[in-house]
Amino acid sequence: MDLVNHLEGRLLFAVPKKGRLQQATLDLLAGADIQFRRETRLDIALVKNLPIALIFLPAADIPTFVGEGRVDLGITGRDQVAEHDAQLPSGEVSGVEEVMDLGFGACKLQVQVPEKGNITEARQLVGRNVVTSFTALTEAFFTKLEAEVEGSPKTKIKYVGGSVEAACALGVADGIVDLVESGETMKAAGLKAIDTVVETISVLVKSRNTQNPLVDLIASRIRGVITAQKYVLCQYNIPRAELSTASSITPGKRAPTVTALDQDGWVAVSAMVEKKKIATVMDELIKVGATDILVLNIANSRAA
Repeated sequence: MDLVNHLEGRLLFAVPKKGRLQQATLDLLAGADIQFRRETRLDIALVKNLPIALIFLPAADIPTFVGEGRVDLGITGRDQVAEHDAQLPSGEVSGVEEVMDLGFGACKLQVQVPEKGNITEARQLVGRNVVTSFTALTEAFFTKLEAEVEGSPKTKIKYVGGSVEAACALGVADGIVDLVESGETMKAAGLKAIDTVVETISVLVKSRNTQNPLVDLIASRIRGVITAQKYVLCQYNIPRAELSTASSITPGKRAPTVTALDQDGWVAVSAMVEKKKIATVMDELIKVGATDILVLNIANSRAA
């Protein structure tokens, strides 16, 4: 059957085909109940339970496909969106619109130089050779530095698609601009970071011109999954006289749910609490007289 006919009427959703964002993206899709099976080596998968087609693309290419309206939605890094936008002609509005921060894949695009060298500031690389796969952001960064020194030579920015960290050791560059997550790869290559070009994280983006109503549905589902990952449900009993104090400890997303118990002077409280704060919250609740404290995981949500 013709692939074009397969895709007609479907929302096109671009996702990373490989790399550091892929597995977390697939987990997010599963949490949003986007059911599909990707055939071996095929870069298009039809979703079984919704009129959606997943298009597997390199993360660096996704902003281009979204910006040109070739796909409706995409998941990529904020750094890739910034690189795409930096290449647009002056005054042109980007066709890529950020919908939400997805909370995974956080890292920094940093200027790096040999650890044993004598370069300690990015301005010392002005006029020298710099290698990167983010040429537009790097050129913009060094153009600002060049403007600070009258008559400074133009920095030579060279593109390398992969293994950027090897450029200094092989004598191709005096410095590089590359993504740093844990810093282990940078240290193993004998490099150190001396400046940050941009901080990045994974984002859901949409085409500015898309009219597909499924965009809002998918965004709502993904937002629910992210909320569920960040929060737990805390339930406890508390004397009504201490309810106001306890509610200030567990205010919930909007307000705690309070239910009268079949015991005079007591209420049951249920509230969403940030997962990373739950241990401290439980300690504070005990101090104000809370009992029977339970913490439950949230599988999914539609919290505002």
